Amino acid sequence: MGLDKILAISGKPGLYKLVAQTRGGFVAESLMDNRRITVGIQQNVSVLSEIAIYTLAAEVPLKEVFNKIKEKENGAQTSVSHKESKDKLEEYFFEVLPDYDEDRVYASDIKKVLQWYNMLQKNDLLNFEEETVTADEEE
Repeated sequence: MGLDKILAISGKPGLYKLVAQTRGGFVAESLMDNRRITVGIQQNVSVLSEIAIYTLAAEVPLKEVFNKIKEKENGAQTSVSHKESKDKLEEYFFEVLPDYDEDRVYASDIKKVLQWYNMLQKNDLLNFEEETVTADEEE
């Protein structure tokens, strides 16, 4: 499953998997406890495939950031908790993405990225390379 089916819903903890669309919004399933919720179109929802991290040169898609973390951690959970101090979070993120824009990427953003990565890793949803290969083969 790609990041285009994974959602972050404002005001709700964790990540959600898009299950079905309805007339007034959609049904999403929590990656934390597998509970289903209905989400109205008035709620603020972000699709992970559309999120990027600012660097000094350009914006790096979240998928690439997740791949760099996965590479650094050999596919395991992050060695740094999202609850660490601001300095430890920034130090870790600097190792993952050395040219990230420190003025526009806040510690709260780093916390969220690490939390999301760990949640996706726990649910075995980090296999982005396979999707790309499959899409290329279909063309």
